[in-house]
Amino acid sequence: MEIKIFNDPKQLGEAAGKDAAALIREAIEKNDAANIILATGASQFETLHQLIAEKSIDWSKVVMFHLDEYIGLPVTHNASFRKYLQERFLAKAPPLKAAYLVNGETDPATECARLGELIKKHPIDVALAGIGENGHLAFNDPPADFETEEPYIIVELDELCRKQQMGEGWFASVEDVPKQAISMSVKQILKSKHIICSVPDSRKAAAVRNTVEQKISNIYPASILQTHAGCTLYLDRMSGALLSNSN
Repeated sequence: MEIKIFNDPKQLGEAAGKDAAALIREAIEKNDAANIILATGASQFETLHQLIAEKSIDWSKVVMFHLDEYIGLPVTHNASFRKYLQERFLAKAPPLKAAYLVNGETDPATECARLGELIKKHPIDVALAGIGENGHLAFNDPPADFETEEPYIIVELDELCRKQQMGEGWFASVEDVPKQAISMSVKQILKSKHIICSVPDSRKAAAVRNTVEQKISNIYPASILQTHAGCTLYLDRMSGALLSNSN
């Protein structure tokens, strides 16, 4: 795992978006196709903005998956990750070869199986990710399942995770945040050739420290990224402030 620290979220996002674009172009040049995973949430605003602005990506050769979605949340809800990607990415980028969105309004087990079969046919070249305030990776809250081979799983959202979603303004109260979600599993995320993990904001500083400096443990789910040679952690000064060698 490589760590890059920038002055602010905008610089972080510009660097992460440019690097993601370069890796997508590289995959297309090599394989005439690129399979990617996109993340959502406030941490991804600047990264996705830069990725869309990048030129010379043949999006018609790109297949997109994403990390997670709340169970039972309508796509019309402001917090829906399908809505997020449709508005912030798909509506602004040229048409993709395919975009496989997680549908939390259908039977969760059936949806996990559908997506699992699809992603098995599309080895991931580039995954965009973030880290939650509780250290989660996708919606794999602590203690995360590091063992399952299933690509997508049904997960329970812990209180810290739900408070983060409310705190970021996606929901009016913690009670409004769904208690379950469909999430890409940890092992599936780690199968990605490259992982670009964008983590701005002082709210994430403790989680970043645990990700980088704690022993690998499912109590600190994102700590598993230490094992991935193709992972780069993009931080700003605030999110990296608690690292022992942040200076």
